[in-house]
Amino acid sequence: MTTTTDQPHTPDTVNSFDDDDYPAYTMGRAAAMTGTTAGFLRTLGDQGLITPLRSEGGHRRYSRYQLRIAMRARDLVDQGTAIDAACRIIILEDQLEEALRINEQLRRRQAGPDAAADT
Repeated sequence: MTTTTDQPHTPDTVNSFDDDDYPAYTMGRAAAMTGTTAGFLRTLGDQGLITPLRSEGGHRRYSRYQLRIAMRARDLVDQGTAIDAACRIIILEDQLEEALRINEQLRRRQAGPDAAADT
């Protein structure tokens, strides 16, 4: 699951706040935006669902993409799903989406350029 940003972002990054992967939100702000607690967000990290970047001071920073994942987990938990099961469901959904995307790319390549012209 792609939930972490491997490259550190700097404040001078062009359009960094338009970037879904830019770690713009502190733990407190992320919890407020998702309607959860800091502990819930830490648990999502412990479960391997999201991995926030750390600031130079060691504070967790979350991206908008990670907040959407946290909100999906919160929705599942609110519906009665155990948090570990919710995390697994989201990971499996993400893997399925990626597999379907790859399959579609392979089908297009296999069909060749003539098939693309027919559509």
